[in-house]
Amino acid sequence: MPVVDRSKFTNILGLAAERLDAAGAGLTAREIAQQPAIWPAIEALVAGQRPALDAFLGPLLARGDLRIVLTGAGTSAFIGECLVPALLGAGRRAEAVPTTDLVSGPQQFLQPKVPTLLVSFGRSGSSPESVAAVALADQLVEEVHHLFITCNPDGELCRMAQGRANVHAILLPDATHDRGFAMTTSFTSMLLAAACAFGVLPENAVDAPAAAAVRVLDEMQPLLEALVARRFRRVVYLGSNALRGLAREASLKLLELTDGQVVALFDSPLGFRHGPKTIIDADTLVVVLLSNDAQARRYDLDLLRELRNDGRAGRVLALSGRAEPELGGDCVTLHAVDRAGDLALALPYIVFCQAYALLQSLALGLRPDTPSVSGTVNRVVRGVTIYPLEGDGHVPRG
Repeated sequence: MPVVDRSKFTNILGLAAERLDAAGAGLTAREIAQQPAIWPAIEALVAGQRPALDAFLGPLLARGDLRIVLTGAGTSAFIGECLVPALLGAGRRAEAVPTTDLVSGPQQFLQPKVPTLLVSFGRSGSSPESVAAVALADQLVEEVHHLFITCNPDGELCRMAQGRANVHAILLPDATHDRGFAMTTSFTSMLLAAACAFGVLPENAVDAPAAAAVRVLDEMQPLLEALVARRFRRVVYLGSNALRGLAREASLKLLELTDGQVVALFDSPLGFRHGPKTIIDADTLVVVLLSNDAQARRYDLDLLRELRNDGRAGRVLALSGRAEPELGGDCVTLHAVDRAGDLALALPYIVFCQAYALLQSLALGLRPDTPSVSGTVNRVVRGVTIYPLEGDGHVPRG
């Protein structure tokens, strides 16, 4: 499998690589920029594992009583949120439950009598909650199987997969193991690997998103810089269904890379009216991630019109996979993804959001590779105490 040569990036988003390195942004910038080149390699990797994956997943997915639980912490949890709508649409029983919930309330979220496939996502594969969630599932669920998708060959998930018949691990290339603080390549790569593994993306589905993402990186610099120059204090990302999970990830990227100096929120377009819309003021940027699904898109467009007619937001920007005259000039229409499903559309959408977060971080005088000025937030979470499960497994009611 070809390895992406990060040293070949001499200019990213109009900034020289040397300048980015000096500003403490070189790792993050390269990891954002390399994604379109990595996605075809992820697709090929999963295709190469297809016989082993089919042998492992095939008998499980043929069972009508199988429960699929997609889990991870933070960004890794949002991968599951993006995937669940596609899995449900394919007739699977699927839920996204963060490891942070599984660990604090295992008896509430794990069903002992229900055959379960726990899909664990982890950049490092060594976060305390990831390891504990696997152990708790083994302890509490009578029939449990594991699919690990991780970027680190030295992580605990890879170690735990050794010699176990009920585990299949997909180890992604080293280039996906982000060295910067924020998960960028690792997010899209694990999302793509899982989508390919479960067959919810058609073959060669990454070509168009990769081309669209290249155009974002090559052509969107003026727009991104204009957004940064507005110095928005609040940013809201809105998306429907799979894109709601993506909106959550986009908001976290901005929050992380700006060290909390920009308040970032997420919601669905329909949900936003039910209270959260009150956050909008003249210092607010709203980004609507328009769905390519015909049903969802109608609701997305309704809210987009409403927000623009209200005139309260500092700016309302739409990202779209399809050109529509009514969207006006405040719409980024991505190249070549007009027929893509929302999972594929998520890939170039998040590259746009990552790039904006990176440039905003730099404008605030932060170092995006290590944006936490206080040092209290770390690349791999520290300070988590994992407590043994107490009691007889009885869950208090009432």
